[in-house]
Amino acid sequence: MTAPVVDCRVDADALLGDYLDYVAGLGLSNRAVRDRTRIARAFLSRNPNLAAWMTLPVTARVTELRSVGAWPLLCYAIGGDRVRLDVELAAVKQLTGLGAAVEARDPAGFATMRDAGHRLGWTGSWVETVLGECLAVMLACRGGLIADLTEQTLADFDAALSVSTIPSTSRRAYRARLASLRRLLFETRVVDTAPRRRVWARSLEQRFTEVVMAEPIRDSLVRYVRVRAAVLRPKSVESLINDLLPFAEYLTAHHPTITCLGGLDRACVEGYLVWNRTRGWRGQRAAAGGGRTVSAAVAQSAVLSLRNLLDDITAWGWQQAPPRRLVFAADVPKLNQPLPRALTPDVDAAIMNAVAHLNDPFARIGLTVLRGAGLRVGELLDLELGSIVDYGAAGTWLKVPLGKLATERMVPLSAAILAALDEWAAQRGAHRPLAHPRTGAITDFLFTAHGRRLGYTRLRNGLLAASRATGLRAPDGDLLTVTPHQLRHTWATELANAGMSLQALMALLGHVTPQMTIRYATLASPTLKSAYDEAMGKMRRQLTLTPIGKPILPDKVSWLHSEMLKTRVAHGYCARHESAGACPYANICETCDNYITAPEFRDALTDQLADIQALKTDAQTRGWTDEAARHDRVADALNDHLQRLNR
Repeated sequence: MTAPVVDCRVDADALLGDYLDYVAGLGLSNRAVRDRTRIARAFLSRNPNLAAWMTLPVTARVTELRSVGAWPLLCYAIGGDRVRLDVELAAVKQLTGLGAAVEARDPAGFATMRDAGHRLGWTGSWVETVLGECLAVMLACRGGLIADLTEQTLADFDAALSVSTIPSTSRRAYRARLASLRRLLFETRVVDTAPRRRVWARSLEQRFTEVVMAEPIRDSLVRYVRVRAAVLRPKSVESLINDLLPFAEYLTAHHPTITCLGGLDRACVEGYLVWNRTRGWRGQRAAAGGGRTVSAAVAQSAVLSLRNLLDDITAWGWQQAPPRRLVFAADVPKLNQPLPRALTPDVDAAIMNAVAHLNDPFARIGLTVLRGAGLRVGELLDLELGSIVDYGAAGTWLKVPLGKLATERMVPLSAAILAALDEWAAQRGAHRPLAHPRTGAITDFLFTAHGRRLGYTRLRNGLLAASRATGLRAPDGDLLTVTPHQLRHTWATELANAGMSLQALMALLGHVTPQMTIRYATLASPTLKSAYDEAMGKMRRQLTLTPIGKPILPDKVSWLHSEMLKTRVAHGYCARHESAGACPYANICETCDNYITAPEFRDALTDQLADIQALKTDAQTRGWTDEAARHDRVADALNDHLQRLNR
């Protein structure tokens, strides 16, 4: 950081006098006081203009400071804002005593910052590191008090780190402290811009500058993205950029003669469609992808974005638009429609039991809420402190914020989920509300720690740890991998299995179209299961239960002892499968008041009565009470018929 310095040439004597008074009050021994006095006089006599001395090469300054031991004097001058430090010197010199010297300039400001660090739950050592090795250094470079710091000051210091020759390890260390310092300055309201999670995020222009393409094409793409960004969410803008950059790369590599979008033709687009389906990953994923191609969803999104780009600029009358339509609906890759990846009940129970024993409280509570309320991860992270609403007799509900589909909804909370949310709210601590990343509205998010929002990574890592703890294996033998979104699928499938209507399930899931919810009905539907069972019952009545290779007419002894709902009629046997239920027509004739028999049927009725009594005993043994009662009624009717014949 190149900061203005103070010309100390005329004030050297005043500086020496003030420094000697300061040394006298340190309680040092007489010998130490004499040594410091001698060093200070000699150093200032050689360098009466400290401003000029600070412009010397950093190696020369460090060498002289080490040889003469004048750092305490220079540290006192910097702390008193008589001369300014520079980043180069700060990176190579041990800054012993600088933090205390600068803090003496603004003790109240440092005390406020220290209290804020402790309130955010930081360790005492990290608070002192941020204050002494970042804040003090910044004030030493810039001068002034903490209250004078601005966003521009922080940006200038960061820029000075970028262009300095300090080692990369020192640069990373300073930036880590600088990120925490931004948090402290925001918490104490010195600055009003909350720290970004990704301070290194590239701008729109930077994203398109990194890819080689013709300038007219770059200008058109940047202009288009900027127009769409006015109505799209940040994540959607990021996706749009990721879709358009591969097309620009394709044009540069395969059609370098095309320098504007108006020069596109159908042959070029057809080549891109083939290339797009087989292209590899870009950016950071390219190295870790192992040559893998992009998924069908990524390929489809890229084609849709290209079609929208060309259609939009044509409809808007842009001069760069192609003369005719080039991308059609038939060019968009079709995606498979897989069922929700719900966990089976035994795997679900094992995973959630392991989640309950995670050491990370955020992973443990966050995953519990995801599973118990069916939330998307983004919805969980966007929950606010006021999201829990008690409706008295109607129970406690969770207000799920605007998420993926820009809809709010209410989800009922069980006692276990409510307890988990209360546990987190109790240990979360207090800090300044943050600006919402989409709307900019000041929001008191529920899932925060140390003054910053928590993210997806800890949830993902927690679920992986829980999966490893269970020891469950995938079909290929590897450890079972479970994603946080599968917990939502499991929750919805459980409700569908329990018979919840599609309308209610659609409302709880926050779906905007019935088609999104019908997948769960396809996966598990009690209505579908009942219809299947009824149809199978009808089919069984038409199919013989006799094993293949055996006669259709059953052996009497085997039939009497078989596990089926058996009925004996005068002219034969009935073998009805138990799953079909009791037959409403069994022995209806023998028990009918209009039934009339004759003497020639006496032997058949006698055999039937004997079988009925055996069936009654068999039913009683199996515990089929209704069947035993039916056989008893038939036996009584047969006895009456035989008695009439005997008379």
